[in-house]
Amino acid sequence: MKFNQLGQTNLKVSEICLGTMTWGKQNTESEGHEQMDYAVSQGINFFDTAELYAVPPEEKTQGLTETYIGNWFKERGNRSDIILASKATGKMGGSGLPWIRNGEGLNKANLEDALEGSLKRLQTDYIDLYQLHAPNRSYPHHGKHWGGMIDFTTDTNTQKEVDEFCDILETLTGFVKDGKIRHIGLSNDTAWGMMKYLSLSDTKNFVRLTSIQNEYSLMYRVDEVYIGEVCVREDIAYLPYSPLAGGSISGKYLDGARPAGSRWSLDNRPNQRDTETAQKAIRSYIKVAEKHGLDVCQMALQFVTQRPFVTSNIIGSTSMEQLKRDIGSKDVVLNDEIMADIDAVYKQYPMPY
Repeated sequence: MKFNQLGQTNLKVSEICLGTMTWGKQNTESEGHEQMDYAVSQGINFFDTAELYAVPPEEKTQGLTETYIGNWFKERGNRSDIILASKATGKMGGSGLPWIRNGEGLNKANLEDALEGSLKRLQTDYIDLYQLHAPNRSYPHHGKHWGGMIDFTTDTNTQKEVDEFCDILETLTGFVKDGKIRHIGLSNDTAWGMMKYLSLSDTKNFVRLTSIQNEYSLMYRVDEVYIGEVCVREDIAYLPYSPLAGGSISGKYLDGARPAGSRWSLDNRPNQRDTETAQKAIRSYIKVAEKHGLDVCQMALQFVTQRPFVTSNIIGSTSMEQLKRDIGSKDVVLNDEIMADIDAVYKQYPMPY
């Protein structure tokens, strides 16, 4: 296992991060514990969770994932061995979730409530990386980049956003001073959001942004130019989630298939990843993998892991078989010929969804 610096911090995180969002919905607590045990045995020292989890989100499962992790820490006595990331839930660019603080946005009071709840469930005194799950403002993720769904000329009151940023940063800075969190990160945010947070931290002596967690995969590469450059030039850790495009790269959802117990069979929310173009792209990537004798999921994961702006690739599995395959992707070698074939598919299907 390789380890990379987490932004400008002194933390070294494994190149693969264990994502946990299925625990409490698709996975039981014992299965989550088994996954954590195996991940640690393979050298993974970085876990990512959120107060919102399990996913698909429901009131009855909210917080279960953090609870499972907290119980594992208590049983194993190894909290200090793990670099732990969690997230606070706000409006998520819309109306939020009614069962989490009435769907309200992130502010001082709601961040305090979110952090205290996470610390209690996780049975820990601190969180290494505390992330804002999504901006209060509208954002171009989760399929919102299509069809002019966001008009930045009318949808955004910039001064209002900046004032909210200052309130959030001041609150997070207080958490750091109190020792409750060590570093801060964004999720589902933009290059403008990153740069504004960095600017405010510089001018007002707030805690500095360490990371951003956005969707990135063979199927969804919108971040690699603009966000990627910001990460490299500003020394921000890039933490890609859904590196298998919600599992679709495996081909298991082709032609409308919905395997029993799979996320797409359980999630009733609109699915921006299920398009005709996406199916064509997936078939093409599967052909590339078959041509070179590779597992398509391992090929796709290693593609993400080895990108020069990526710090740690967040994987998620619902079975031990999947977890072992996903972690094993770190040993896959993508030579120039394979990369050329991947590039050819990308040029044909640059924006499958």
